[in-house]
Parts: sequence; structure tokens; C-alpha cells
Amino acid sequence: MSALDAVALRRALLSETDLLGEFFRAADPARSVPTCPGWTLADLITHVGLGHRWVAAMIADRATEPYGIDQVPDAERPPAIDATVAWLRDSARLVLAAVDATGSDVPIWTPFGAARPAEWWVRRRLHEVTGHRADALLSADRPVTIDAILAADGVTEFLALLAMGSAHFETPLDTGTSLSLHATDTDATWSIRRTTDTIVWTDGQLPATTTVRGPAVEVYLLLLRRISADHPRLEVDGDTAVLDTWLRRTAF
Repeated sequence: MSALDAVALRRALLSETDLLGEFFRAADPARSVPTCPGWTLADLITHVGLGHRWVAAMIADRATEPYGIDQVPDAERPPAIDATVAWLRDSARLVLAAVDATGSDVPIWTPFGAARPAEWWVRRRLHEVTGHRADALLSADRPVTIDAILAADGVTEFLALLAMGSAHFETPLDTGTSLSLHATDTDATWSIRRTTDTIVWTDGQLPATTTVRGPAVEVYLLLLRRISADHPRLEVDGDTAVLDTWLRRTAF
């Protein structure tokens, strides 16, 4: 499937961050977040806002090596709720401003293999927010209301991270196994196989060792390990051990 274009990704980064901020405004900051063990909602907001600001500072400094969190200006989350929401909202806008000021094609360090163009970070930060907004909603037993097209883009982005290679992940498929993901509401399909010590995938349905079908949001949340494979909106066919191995090896 085709990825969202740069304009759509930028708009979504702002809107998803704003939605997370508005959720926080009406919530208990001390609420636990079961999908992020040991975190409160306040911790989650701090993680997202500081992450945005870390990326913005890294891009502004044209970093090509690992970048320390102590180099990030205005890193501390304000104590008041309204100030926190403003701090979070502004953090996403700082990312876009840094990309525009530095240049979208300027190579910037990433923890996933080689340096990437500064614009790459917009999509990465967007899906950091979609995943953590899902955490916030799940903590309140609320449905995860991510747009299906955006969730499908999150699946593609997550697969791209795996394919780039990182010390964070093992190769998720064993030799001779394959995984097919099908988003039933967007009709997007990812047919994934192992090659050497990484993965590749193609659009379109191909025979696979294991197939997962369901709405794009649930497929995305499964990859993020926010829901389990026995979720009622998911259907798993084939060798379930392949999916179990995949999920075990792709935990952040």
C-alpha cells in the first residue's frame, strides 16, 4: 500500500499530539497505564513530549551521532495540567519547525541503522504518538479511535523499522517462515518473509505460514503488542507459533 504523503503525516502528527493532550487534560495524571508497565499517564505524556523535543533539538543541531537528552531545551514537563497540555502541543510543532529550518533532506542520526533525512522523523514521531495515545485510551477502557488509513500506515512504518535493523530487535521470522497481515477495512495486505537477517514485504496476498486478518487498528495494535492475538476482532490462521515468535522478538 502507498504511504501517506508528507503533508498528511505532518497534519496527523499535530492532530494526534493534540488529541493526546486533550485526553490528558480530562484524566487523572496518576492513572496507571497497563500497556506501559510502571508508567502513570503523566509519565506517558512526559515521554512523548520529551521525545518530540529531543528529536527537534537533534534535527536543529544536525546530529549525526547519538544525541544526549541533557542537550534538549525546555525538557521538563510543567506541573500544571493546562501548562502540560500546551508543552505537549508545542513539542510536536517544534519538530516540524526544526525540519523546515534545517532542511527536510539533511541526514540526521537515528537509532535504527543509518542516518535518515530529517523529514523521516516526522513519521516516526507521529507513530510514537499513535501508539501512546492508544495506551492512554486503553488505560481508560476506551476504544482506540485511530483512523484506519493512519493505522495502516503505522503497520508499514513499524515493518520499515524492523527492516532497517536495530539492536532493539531480533529478526522476527525464522528461515522458511512467513507472515501475512491483512487489514480488512482498508484492504491493505503485507506479505512478509525473512531474507538473510532482516525482513522484506510486498503488497498483496501471498501464501504464508501464518495469516492475521482484522481491522487496521487491531492489526497495528497487535504489532505494537497492545492487544493479544486472541482479540475478538482478529483472525489468525496457520501456525500460531510463528506469530508468537514474531511478537516475542519485536518488543521495544
